[in-house]
Amino acid sequence: MFRSALRMLVPRALPMMVLLVLAGCQSDMRDLENYVADVKGRPAPPLDPLPVMKQFESFVYNARELRDPFALPQEKDAELARVDGPRPDPERRKELLESFPLDGLDMVGTLGDSSVLIALVMDPSKVIHRVQVGNYLGQSDGRIVEVREDGLEIVELVPDGNGNWMERPARLALENE
Repeated sequence: MFRSALRMLVPRALPMMVLLVLAGCQSDMRDLENYVADVKGRPAPPLDPLPVMKQFESFVYNARELRDPFALPQEKDAELARVDGPRPDPERRKELLESFPLDGLDMVGTLGDSSVLIALVMDPSKVIHRVQVGNYLGQSDGRIVEVREDGLEIVELVPDGNGNWMERPARLALENE
């Protein structure tokens, strides 16, 4: 019963409440309009003066006939452009272990006797490969020059920065577990 009376009262009382709220919102806005007009009528504050630009002294570069500081001296060019040094063989077929960096490979053991040793090298995917003197591994054209029971002696070919190649010794030690 109370609910039915409430249901009838709310639709009739709601428009009256809206009218009361709207009537309360209308007030005298003249004081606000006067304040806004007063603020707009005030003079603007003066702007700061622009900063003074510094005069820079110009410089004339007269060293055009001197050697380029970013180029090698000509006598050094001829010395460094040698072609008789070591170079990687572009015709050589790459071996499987050359696709992995040297620090990603682990030597895990050897097979054979002291006269002919074969090393066991594990790649990052945990596959074990047999290698011997003359095989290549690592990404810098690393060639195995000696197999010992405690590790592999490797010679890598690396660029020297002048367009040539140089040999760099490397070692892959037996992993102790």
